[in-house]
Amino acid sequence: MLGAICLIVLLGYAYGCGQPAVPPQLSSRVVGGEDAVAHSWPWQISLQYSRYGSWYHTCGGTLIAPQWVLTAAHCISSSLTYRVVLGMQDLSEDNEPGSVAVGVEKTIVHEDYDDYLIINDIALIKLAEEVQETDTVRSACLPAAGKILPNNFPCYVTGWGRIRTNGPLADALQQALLPVVDYATCSKWDWWGSYVDENMVCAGGDGIVSSCNGDSGGPLNCQRDDGIWEIEGIVSFGSALGCNTKKKPSVFTRVSAYIDWINEKMNTN
Repeated sequence: MLGAICLIVLLGYAYGCGQPAVPPQLSSRVVGGEDAVAHSWPWQISLQYSRYGSWYHTCGGTLIAPQWVLTAAHCISSSLTYRVVLGMQDLSEDNEPGSVAVGVEKTIVHEDYDDYLIINDIALIKLAEEVQETDTVRSACLPAAGKILPNNFPCYVTGWGRIRTNGPLADALQQALLPVVDYATCSKWDWWGSYVDENMVCAGGDGIVSSCNGDSGGPLNCQRDDGIWEIEGIVSFGSALGCNTKKKPSVFTRVSAYIDWINEKMNTN
């Protein structure tokens, strides 16, 4: 209970979490997705690494508190120097109005992350300083511990990943509607079988729309009945056959399975 109280305090922005100043346009069915309305996903971040004096996008992530970002463990390398860019819409623009780049104080990868089995694929990034809430930078809400979404629940994946298999990264932030695929279906032998476990959530798998390389670490955004957006998943993996393979939905780390871990790490670091 104490951890939950602390988290609420950390998320105590003026407007509350999960409430964008610019509402997203929820229309289309980011492979086969569409450009997002600028700044309609204000918790989406670009995780960038430094090389030869320049910065390069490598993964997505989600602002969940003024000094904390949630991403995938497989996005983090101890050999790289990172920064987080918030309030970004177009990665091709330098110093885009409303955006802010912040250094990284530390990264915390789940102790039981296994890069072979791709389990416990979750990490936290502590920013070098707290970021201020603006119309372009806001935090997302986390779901209740243990929450399970029903089959076909509509969620949106967002990111700057490849716009098609082996294609270029997107410049503008993309969004795509990905309905949830329940565990009973996703774990069938001709779907993902034993590659998925109950700490994951699947979404998509219609052969048309999916996440893709470069979306990794980014959010699966799902809207509650009261209009608040929660981050139910972290982009983890997809099919080696391509980014939009039928019966191979995008697989996300299920955030609701790691609420205690998130609280503990934020409260002790």
